[in-house]
Amino acid sequence: MITYVDVTADTPRSRTSAIKLYGADAFEGMRRAGRIAAETLDALVPLVVPGVTTGELDDFARNAIVAAGAIPINIGYSGYAHATCISVNHVVCHGIPGAKTLMAGDILNIDLTAVIDGWHGDTSRMFLVGDVPLKAKRLVHVTYECMMLGIEQAHPGNHLGDIGHAIQRHAEKNRYGVVRDFVGHGVGLVYHDEPDVAHYGRPGTGPELRPGMMFTIEPMINIGKPGVKILDDDWTAVTRDRSLSAQFEHSIGITEQGAEIFTLSPKGLHHPPYR
Repeated sequence: MITYVDVTADTPRSRTSAIKLYGADAFEGMRRAGRIAAETLDALVPLVVPGVTTGELDDFARNAIVAAGAIPINIGYSGYAHATCISVNHVVCHGIPGAKTLMAGDILNIDLTAVIDGWHGDTSRMFLVGDVPLKAKRLVHVTYECMMLGIEQAHPGNHLGDIGHAIQRHAEKNRYGVVRDFVGHGVGLVYHDEPDVAHYGRPGTGPELRPGMMFTIEPMINIGKPGVKILDDDWTAVTRDRSLSAQFEHSIGITEQGAEIFTLSPKGLHHPPYR
């Protein structure tokens, strides 16, 4: 049975079986956290060029989040050592930054979370390195459309299945595979909370969307089949068929009118090409 709980000062800051419903103060907190996260991705745009390493991009993101007065919460999360996950080409998610040098033609996702006063701004965005093949550009474009079509379905009275269905329908119409192994999640005072947000599904199924809910929508779309595998580092997820993968992520809150996106780019750099 699905239960909902209004968040108060006494509500545990941990994942429970209930879906949390937040008030106006929480929305303001999420706006601040989301803006810091989005501004960090904006600042990375001119740095994503051939020759830069993923470790250098991670260092910049960490310093930018700290300079904004926030915490790069991924550092230390379940033993993870970096501020970002940077997933290049066939890496689906949780790519570990390091010595890898980006080359012209690469596509990559940079995923980060900034926490301020307990609020988690969780977002990711795709980047293109130099001259990228048309098939890769198209994958990135369609993946962004998938996320936004899912967000269009995020309004009171709809269900999580409506979000997943919109994403799945658009991806499969373009003959892409929707990753099943990873999902969006509740967010707010808890990093990964109820509910799980699948990026596939049937209309009218799953928890009903109610004002005050906060969660991420973060579809991972593959050019090939949807299957993934985890590498020996226990973090990096790659496509089983080595096909390209793309992902975008926003943190949103359900209002009486629809969805508020907390992690919109202040500079309007919503998807590449960032010009």
